[in-house]
Amino acid sequence: MIPLKDNIPTGRFPILTVLLIAANVAVFAWQLSFSTDRAANPELRQLGVPERDQNTLEYGAIPYRLTHPGKECALGTVVNDSGPRAEVVCQGTPQYREAEQLAAQLGEQRAPFQPLDSPPWWATVLTSMFMHGGILHIAFNMLFLWVFGNNIEDSMGRGRFVLFYLLAGIAAAYAQALLETNATVPAIGASGAVAGVLGGYLLLYPHARVLTLVFIIFFVTLIEIPAVIMLGIWFVLQFLPAIGQLATTDVAATGGGVAYFAHIGGFVFGLAAIKLFANRYRTAQTEYA
Repeated sequence: MIPLKDNIPTGRFPILTVLLIAANVAVFAWQLSFSTDRAANPELRQLGVPERDQNTLEYGAIPYRLTHPGKECALGTVVNDSGPRAEVVCQGTPQYREAEQLAAQLGEQRAPFQPLDSPPWWATVLTSMFMHGGILHIAFNMLFLWVFGNNIEDSMGRGRFVLFYLLAGIAAAYAQALLETNATVPAIGASGAVAGVLGGYLLLYPHARVLTLVFIIFFVTLIEIPAVIMLGIWFVLQFLPAIGQLATTDVAATGGGVAYFAHIGGFVFGLAAIKLFANRYRTAQTEYA
């Protein structure tokens, strides 16, 4: 299901929603400016890490850093059952000490060990919200933000909307990080913040109808679906895979790397906080504005 438009009129042009979309698109364009086939320095070239991946590692939200403030991470070589391999290692872990010692022991023929040039851990919570892993990732996030964000912005005003959006993203990042505090795979994307917008929308406008593009096997049709049904289905589609993540110790390998608990965390924040931020909201109309 792809939402296209709701039937809640807005009181004024949603400038902050548009600016957030523009910021996400601008950051994604910046991500695309980095090479995918060459490394930024010899150390990373040895590790086979191209510039774009380095960029993601440095500005993404690494769960270990979020749950262990002050600890830094690096790209190093560790040895496991399948032999030596490059991975992100963080201070205070056996893997970090192993990679550091291996690099020192080998001297001139040392295994590569490259500290990440990341901003402070708290800053990556914000930078990660504006980065995306591909065209479809950003396209769906921005579509949902456009369809549902304009009325949430209208319900609380611009200043409160920005704060609400960012806090939803922070809540989402920690919902995922607390699931596996030692994970070193960075999370990126606006999905958690957008999920907060969806949670707020569900509580404010449950009876709104959303014009939705629906795919039924080989058929495509447009249907007006009540927001409570559409967003309820969306939540179930996040919740079921999240339960699957709880059943495995390797969260990053579950669900193709999708941070489902971040989506749930953002959504629950939206439900819990919307009435604290919204000071006005409009009712559904029978005609599209």
